[in-house]
Amino acid sequence: MSAGARRWPALAIVAAATLWGLLGVFGARALALGVAPLEIALVRALGGGALFAAHAIATGARFPRGRDLATTIGFGLIGVSVFYGAYLAAVDAGGASLASVLLYTAPAFVAIAAGPLLGERPGRREAGAVAVTVVGVALVSLGGGADGRATGRAVGLGVVAGATYALYYLWGKRAFTRHAPAALYAVAMPVGALGLAPFVTVAAHPPAAWAYLAAMATLSTYLAYLCYAAGLRHLPATRASVIAALEPVVAAALAAIVLGERLTPLALVGAALVVGAAIALAGRAAST
Repeated sequence: MSAGARRWPALAIVAAATLWGLLGVFGARALALGVAPLEIALVRALGGGALFAAHAIATGARFPRGRDLATTIGFGLIGVSVFYGAYLAAVDAGGASLASVLLYTAPAFVAIAAGPLLGERPGRREAGAVAVTVVGVALVSLGGGADGRATGRAVGLGVVAGATYALYYLWGKRAFTRHAPAALYAVAMPVGALGLAPFVTVAAHPPAAWAYLAAMATLSTYLAYLCYAAGLRHLPATRASVIAALEPVVAAALAAIVLGERLTPLALVGAALVVGAAIALAGRAAST
């Protein structure tokens, strides 16, 4: 197998991470225009679900039934309703940079659960990368932003987002071998939207707000999840979750350029550790 063929699954995860990195800026802009965090989550889930449903129907994908349907519904409630709500509330409470990096407590949750749930046994490099990622996340949490928004609420919401985000790897690793990702997300996204609906009131907003919401649904949900699913099919869940930790780099860079947010030196060291761990595992994916 050529180096390019070995490398493409890792590059697919990197592409997904880059698209996810746009969420912080899109979300912050929508919040500034008066869209509530849970309202953003609801519209994102509905928009993404509609795109996945169209994709699944156009390609003739088989929709889940029976036990697979039940697990997909459960994933939708936790992996969409709780995850989307917690992440956007973390952006609102602590800023896009902090929320995006706290999201990457996920590799630790994946590494802990991958053994009993998936039969994966992370090697020394994977275990070391997870440890470095967790230390990096801790430094970012302690360093916070220059505006001092690393409150207990912001950190707690970010960790909840990380725990629920881990389900994308733990559930997806098995589910994607049985059904096309588009068919699964065509079910999970609307279910997640239903879980959010009782807590949301959709209001009138300016066109710019709807443009940011549409970008989140199209770029950071539909396209990002397709890239992620393609890579996850060929990589261990722990390795994929650490490679995806490149997302905070994109998010932090965009938050600095577009939103004027800044991380402290301590937080930048933490971000560098997260990136280094991701690069190490991406390189291993290309060499094995």
